[in-house]
Amino acid sequence: MMADAGDRTPLVEELTEQDLARLRIRLEHLMEVETGFRSGSRHWARPDEPRPAFDPATTSLGERRLAKVAELGALPETEAARLGLESVSERTLKRMAARYRESGLIGLADGRWTRQAGGHPSVTADVEEAIRAVHEQSLRRSRISMASRERLIHQYVREVFPDREVRVPHRTTLARVWRKWFGPGGSRQRYVRSAAAVPAPAGVPVIASRPGQVVVLDSTPLPVKVLDDVFGTPITVHLTIALDAYTHSIVAFRLTPVAESSIEVAMLLRDVLSPLPMRPGWGETMAWPYPGVPAALVADLAGGPVAGLPFFTPEAITVDHGSAFKNHHLVQVARTLGVDVLPARAMRPTDKAACERAFAAIQSLLLELLPGWRGIDVADRGADPEADAAWTVAEMEHLLASWIVAVFTDRRSS
Repeated sequence: MMADAGDRTPLVEELTEQDLARLRIRLEHLMEVETGFRSGSRHWARPDEPRPAFDPATTSLGERRLAKVAELGALPETEAARLGLESVSERTLKRMAARYRESGLIGLADGRWTRQAGGHPSVTADVEEAIRAVHEQSLRRSRISMASRERLIHQYVREVFPDREVRVPHRTTLARVWRKWFGPGGSRQRYVRSAAAVPAPAGVPVIASRPGQVVVLDSTPLPVKVLDDVFGTPITVHLTIALDAYTHSIVAFRLTPVAESSIEVAMLLRDVLSPLPMRPGWGETMAWPYPGVPAALVADLAGGPVAGLPFFTPEAITVDHGSAFKNHHLVQVARTLGVDVLPARAMRPTDKAACERAFAAIQSLLLELLPGWRGIDVADRGADPEADAAWTVAEMEHLLASWIVAVFTDRRSS
């Protein structure tokens, strides 16, 4: 049976703008306690930071918690109540930090902001059985409207409970219950069936807490026509990236003239482990600073100057169910490297949301500006994108490498 909405953790997107603003203020207070900076990092310090009572160089975590308790206790009563911080102790700050590490931003929300409304008394056990039976039937049928679902619910009640007087709620109530139990229903019917066929995942979601813990691999056709290096004909290439789930940094990428293969993905793993050498035309701003490690030692290890792109041995990789990622060759390579393979759930792009956002960033910040851009939909395509193609595969690969090191890696991830 599907869990009721009150049994799940609420989402940040479900909060109102006012509650979200209050949530960000609570996060700033917590970050100042944990790190000494309201942004959570000294790299984005505000002009007055760190304040003396929260300077991590001169205060301990316990001292900063006590200072924050005193600061919040001095707030006006109305402001403290608006933030849900009218009664804060050192223990409260510890619980807030633990909830933030476990659930992210939503873990800091006041329970009064995320409290779910009560159930629907008019939805009796018989009505619930009818709703779930109609939902099961709807999965195998073509898509129908809520009005038709209501008729089917009434029909089920009449046929299954002929001797009982079962009162079916109004259509608006049925629509709210349907949305609450089964989602908004905006997906295509075949995708709804595919998603319903996937069993609920066991265990708990994976939360990355350090660089290299989880690296997400994904591939997509590059929405820019490029020229073949030999014949100069316009072709479509595939872009495969490896993205660190903790830092949201692209740690490796590959362009392939055909659909990605298990060999290419295995080589992508090798690229994750290997430093990216400096290329002709790259200046000192593209080099990796390696604080605390002599540059000569790093250059000697890599065989030359190294660009500013992270490299490490990943502990686990998340892949989808494409044939290249399910191939036994890739599984064997991962096993040899000591890397765990964590398959994403079928028809669940949210399991690789960071990777999807990275593809969207590459598209909007770089690819849309290039000649040969063919868009993401045939209806939005230009008159002749193949004739506009101007970059060869090698040139596109060099452009992507330069952009990832100089722009994407240096951007602040939201």
